Amino acid sequence: MRRLLRPLAAAAILLASGLAFAQQHYINILTGGTSGVYYPLGVAMSQIIGKAIPDAKVSVQSTKASVENLNLLEAGRGELAFTLGDSLSDAWKGNADAGFKTPLKKLRTVAGIYPNYIQIVASADSGIKTLADLKGKRISVGAPKSGTELNARAVLKAAGLSYHDFAKVEYLPFGESVELMKNRQLDVTLQSAGLGVSSLRDLATAQKIVVVAIPAETVKKIGDPAYQPAMIPAHTYEGQDADVPAVAIQNFLVTHAGVPDDVVYKMVKAVFENNDALVAAHSAAKAIKKETAVTSLPAPLHPGAAKYFREIGVLK
Repeated sequence: MRRLLRPLAAAAILLASGLAFAQQHYINILTGGTSGVYYPLGVAMSQIIGKAIPDAKVSVQSTKASVENLNLLEAGRGELAFTLGDSLSDAWKGNADAGFKTPLKKLRTVAGIYPNYIQIVASADSGIKTLADLKGKRISVGAPKSGTELNARAVLKAAGLSYHDFAKVEYLPFGESVELMKNRQLDVTLQSAGLGVSSLRDLATAQKIVVVAIPAETVKKIGDPAYQPAMIPAHTYEGQDADVPAVAIQNFLVTHAGVPDDVVYKMVKAVFENNDALVAAHSAAKAIKKETAVTSLPAPLHPGAAKYFREIGVLK
């Protein structure tokens, strides 16, 4: 009898272990460069989600941010990603000039989170004080076809400038741009990120800077409702003694249609109910609010996220 039972017991163990493996969720969080805001928030989210979904294997991937993240999601190579709102809109529509050859119809919005500020920061000794002063200077506009670089094109065009107006244009991540500025190889960097981004804080402590104003009338000329006039508060960076007009664009968390509803529900619930941990990772998370999470969505809301926002009364 024991000889008969042993194979059955072994089969039961194999079946149980197979079911456990099948139930394990792989959650890859797509972020951005390590010197930006997406990455530290992504790391914090991985820890929060890992606790909320114990059977999940959660990883964090550093990327070129918005455009790359959305293409990776569409290909099923990620489960949660950060993106700028204008990039998400371009992806859903299939804007080839923005890096999307066809409409990415598998994308699903999880939530609106915090705004990015398009921040143009020059070295004080460059002589740059206004947008007009940028002409003939050396600039970095972010990684090629990244959300930051798309923002750069929009703002510079509204200011009457093109890349041909610069002495030199570099397509570099935030940290590398700052290193070139420290070495006097660049005059100015344009970075689309949350306020107090570490790369610009690093630059401001290393040398005197000028945060270049982007006037509201320039923002209006962009002609895209995703771009809104905003203000970088005084003392956001060392040596910045006054408020500076800028541009704000909402960031979003995004997933794809193939991620199960219950997984997305648990992810969004964990993120919004542990905001203190996100704020500890980066102060930009202070702007993450449940009340504004589902306004002006550029792509459809994932059913799992919709369930959570209905439960808390944000979505009717």
